Amino acid sequence: MSIWTPHGEHDVPRDENSGSQPQGEVGGPPGFDDLSPEEQEQARIMAAELAEVRKRLSETPAEDIIANHAMGIYELAAIHLSGQPPSIDEAKIAIDAMSVLLSGLEGRLGENENVLREALQQIQIAFVQISQQEDIGDEPQPEEETDGI
Repeated sequence: MSIWTPHGEHDVPRDENSGSQPQGEVGGPPGFDDLSPEEQEQARIMAAELAEVRKRLSETPAEDIIANHAMGIYELAAIHLSGQPPSIDEAKIAIDAMSVLLSGLEGRLGENENVLREALQQIQIAFVQISQQEDIGDEPQPEEETDGI
């Protein structure tokens, strides 16, 4: 058996006992019946809350959810730009992702689209300004001449 990772495919040695133990027995993940009554009730509550969140999410227009995620990308770029020192390369990836997202969905994001485009322009301007400041800070400063004093 093998497993794929970002660093390539890797062989995974097969354990002779793997898959032979039913869930809930020693060595396997616990099953619902292995939980205490309090834990079972907590699991039921969590499952009900998750079902409610999924229901609300399914009732929300996709354009609103995508706009929310796009603003999350904007915030990610802003975080990287506001670091000391700024993470220019990381901010660039986030800004490029937001740009590609808006370009790919042009005309399909409803009333959110103009706000998102303005946000993209603002973060792009901030990126250019901060990048220029970083470039200036990286350049060697000329030494002041003392005229032999």
